[in-house]
Amino acid sequence: MQRVPLESRSLASAQYDPALRRLEVQFHNGERYLYFRVPLDCYQALLDSHSKGAFFNRHIRNCFAFRHLTRPLRPIVLAAPGKTK
Repeated sequence: MQRVPLESRSLASAQYDPALRRLEVQFHNGERYLYFRVPLDCYQALLDSHSKGAFFNRHIRNCFAFRHLTRPLRPIVLAAPGKTK
């Protein structure tokens, strides 16, 4: 997995593991999140989107289970009902 810098006001970088379908996102404030079961086409759409932050908010945040990596004692959060892909 290679970290990809993102041109975004909120997102600093992302890295994707296609074998595990895991997406790690880092924000400019240093917060890191790991999203589970993210399809490759969703990751590619994030990279191709004009507004990475808007795409993230619409298609990734609250759509996939995630773990807050910068606060490892927090539990894994499941996706919102009806939002899983």
